[in-house]
Amino acid sequence: MSAPPVLSQRQSKRASLAALIGTVLEWYDFIVYGTAAAIILNTLFFPSDDPLVGTLAAFATYAVGFLARPLGGLVLGRLGDRVGRRSVLVLTLFLMGAATTAIGLLPTYEQVGVLAPILLVLLRLVQGFGAGGEYAGAVVLSVEHADPRRRGLAGSAAPLGFAVATLLGNGVFFLFLLLPPEQFASWGWRVPFLLGAVCVLVGYVIRRRVEEPPAFAQARADAADAPASGGVFAAIRRHPRSFLIVIGSRMGENGFAYLLPVFGVAYVSTTLGLGRAVALWAVMAASAVQVIAIPLFGLLSDHVGRKPVYAAGTLASLLWLVPFFLLTDTGVTAWVVLAFVVGLGVCYPAMLAPQAAWYAELFDTEFRLSGFAFSRELGSLLAGGLAPFVATALYAWSGHWWPILVFMAVLAVLTMVALALGPETVRRDLDGPARREDLAPAREPSPTVPSDASSR
Repeated sequence: MSAPPVLSQRQSKRASLAALIGTVLEWYDFIVYGTAAAIILNTLFFPSDDPLVGTLAAFATYAVGFLARPLGGLVLGRLGDRVGRRSVLVLTLFLMGAATTAIGLLPTYEQVGVLAPILLVLLRLVQGFGAGGEYAGAVVLSVEHADPRRRGLAGSAAPLGFAVATLLGNGVFFLFLLLPPEQFASWGWRVPFLLGAVCVLVGYVIRRRVEEPPAFAQARADAADAPASGGVFAAIRRHPRSFLIVIGSRMGENGFAYLLPVFGVAYVSTTLGLGRAVALWAVMAASAVQVIAIPLFGLLSDHVGRKPVYAAGTLASLLWLVPFFLLTDTGVTAWVVLAFVVGLGVCYPAMLAPQAAWYAELFDTEFRLSGFAFSRELGSLLAGGLAPFVATALYAWSGHWWPILVFMAVLAVLTMVALALGPETVRRDLDGPARREDLAPAREPSPTVPSDASSR
């Protein structure tokens, strides 16, 4: 057995920064596409006499990106557990950045016909494959480098990238929406995608300086003479409950993650006819609040536990949906902004922030990235990828938003069931295999850790 791993404060900060930058790229890709799908891609790549039909087609392509995410989680997660966390995170940067940049160079339907949406779908698949290993890798890198008493806070660096990316993506789109409509449709919409290349360069410079986490280095050294682990399949065999808990808990969280900033933008700008600027302003205001809320909820989970914060966020997000639609239906800009700020800026971060560390703590080090990535992305496919499409289809069918409430309530119930069945992991020692007491429900989670962990 090798010596206990030594944590470096400098590497911990670098890991958190690397997680933040990489996740900005991941979410920037998907936020930019989601925003573009809601306001411009439906007419450029899926022309139709009915704007709602074009939006449905654009959101269907949006969902395609999620099809490749479980495969990316399977392949890239396995690679990260065998080769290293850092190498995979550099690879995902280039995969996602290249695909995003290429979307900005695509010809439209008017120029090449049906080839345009085909190429768009292929690039969305590449994006999704890279994203399948990106977020989990970023979280695992930051959590394994973190002080055991602050894993919730450290893990929130990756979710914080969601808020920064939403601000960045929508801010760039808002800037180019100031162009005359014909210029925006001609070339203005392409620039946000082309800027993905800048994110790649910045992310690469930062990530190449981060060392492998001590827990991973020790696990690899201890297993040097042992047979190779079975990746995600070993993770499922060792902790089948953890695998199912991750998928179930993703239902509500990921559904809300894409309902408001994607469907919500389309609903406000197209269905209500309030214009693109109002919707983008609302999302950006909510994202600014998230920048503060996410680290605070992550820190709170270090003190009271992951599950209580997660459950509170799930219930609050569901209960806010009725006020959300009532406020947006007024057509008053101030009320629209408030609807997004509370739902997306306050309620949703309570789910997102503690989730990062919780998922990492559910799996053993030798297959932590495999188990985390595959189960998380499978949940993304079942919830987030379909949420905007299902919500749009339900609204098109009923002409009202109440069926959307029913759909989101089902997702929220699945998340609450997973939380009830899942263990509290805030006190777990990540350096060794999960013990029965590590994954047992904790009545009163403590911010302290076992003496062997705190002494490192």
